[in-house]
Amino acid sequence: MSNDFFTPVSGMDLPRFAGVPSFMRLPHVGFDHDRCDEVQVGLVGVPWDSGTTNRPGPRHGPRQLRDASTMIRAENGATGVRPFELVNCADMGDVGPNPADIPDSMNRITAFYAKLKDRGIAPLTAGGDHLSSLPILRALAADAPVGMVHFDSHTDLFHSYFGGTMFTHGTPFRRAVEEDLLDPKRVVQIGIRGTAYDREDLDFADSVGIRIIRIEEFFDRGIPDVMAEAREIVGSGDTYVSYDIDFVDPTYAPGTGTPEVGGPNSFQALQVVRELDGLNIIGADMVEVSPPFDESGGTAFLGVSIMFELLCVMAKRIAG
Repeated sequence: MSNDFFTPVSGMDLPRFAGVPSFMRLPHVGFDHDRCDEVQVGLVGVPWDSGTTNRPGPRHGPRQLRDASTMIRAENGATGVRPFELVNCADMGDVGPNPADIPDSMNRITAFYAKLKDRGIAPLTAGGDHLSSLPILRALAADAPVGMVHFDSHTDLFHSYFGGTMFTHGTPFRRAVEEDLLDPKRVVQIGIRGTAYDREDLDFADSVGIRIIRIEEFFDRGIPDVMAEAREIVGSGDTYVSYDIDFVDPTYAPGTGTPEVGGPNSFQALQVVRELDGLNIIGADMVEVSPPFDESGGTAFLGVSIMFELLCVMAKRIAG
């Protein structure tokens, strides 16, 4: 059960524009903190975008997401969930990347999340570009492959870029399947759309059994029906949730590096997460928020609002 130490600072006690920002105004708890072993959900920043192949900027995402998250309050107005009373949550800080070295950064990220896993802390991550998900999965799925619900406008299943570059934000889940981190038959990708170079990623998905729900099918069937299938695909086993902000239409989330038109609105962006209730979510991420493309902070506020929805379903699962 939560206690006063893990209770976020209320806007009724300190204005939201005041104080040092942490994720959702939670206490900052490092691995050497004497209360680290009490943390059940750890919010983590991965300020890294070395996998970006066009418009960089998500390395600045965690800082803007933290600032925007001071607007989050204690109760989910739609579901009534009060996550901070269900579980002990804390801001675990940022993983320090090496912006000049992709393999070293991935090793640093994996080592950080391995420590979280060893302590029984479920991570909720603010990226970072989508390559960040691969080293996280290397830690969380080290013992056995997991399922995944993936919200995105892109599959991120490509083999390589530029004639053989294997690690980009367009390849993480191809590598995760190859490294036996993901069980492809327990993976569903929702919202895929946009123009394409070819069908290589889709052909790979077909060959291993990954279920792709394109945006046209998403809108034709409706959220409850689509998400019922998603829950059936991942089942009751360990499941990771990866949420790229470009799943959302750029009208509502312009602050991202690879926007695709024709996506869900901001309400639908929250609704799909609420439909994850009951899944055995062992970790989740919100990636590709790029502050340089939305200085207003609106994309970041939507991003942390989605993170709060993820936190609510994770807290319910952990609390039982």
